[in-house]
Amino acid sequence: MALINTTTTGVLGSTFFGDGTGDLTIQQNGVTLNTITSAPAFRAYKSSGDQSVTTATFTKVTFQTIDFNVGNCFNASTSVFTPTVAGYYNITAAIGTETSTTLNRCIVNVYKNGSSYGNWLQDLSFNGANVNHGFVINGSDLIYLNGTTDYVEIYAYVAGTGLVLRNTHTRFSAFLARAA
Repeated sequence: MALINTTTTGVLGSTFFGDGTGDLTIQQNGVTLNTITSAPAFRAYKSSGDQSVTTATFTKVTFQTIDFNVGNCFNASTSVFTPTVAGYYNITAAIGTETSTTLNRCIVNVYKNGSSYGNWLQDLSFNGANVNHGFVINGSDLIYLNGTTDYVEIYAYVAGTGLVLRNTHTRFSAFLARAA
């Protein structure tokens, strides 16, 4: 582990060097202020086939193709993100459709450890509108994940005549905003 340790009596403008190994820990008077890690980050998207979202049921959204996967924490076969560094993660997701459908409500939701996290990423009310040209719902949230057992998934919900997700604009990404 590389370490930079400053003191409050240090000279303004001083430059400190780490040894270049592992995570970088920044301390002041021996107290850790922050750790800079090889932070987990990924971006994946739906690349093949349509996916139907069952009316009035939260349906897990699948993401088959990975753009990048720093730390190898996203599993494309299960569409689950399980980071290996404890901290606060920015989770972003979007679902897109290109079909005409009649909707009352559509939600994109993050699930943590198999349950709704309680914060919808996006919740749109259509009031029975006929959506003729498709749409994209997206959103993000900041979530604490413990770096060992916590994991996140994306679910979609629709009230109306059903929804078919297309690969265009259906994506899921996350990055470590701050280590714990």
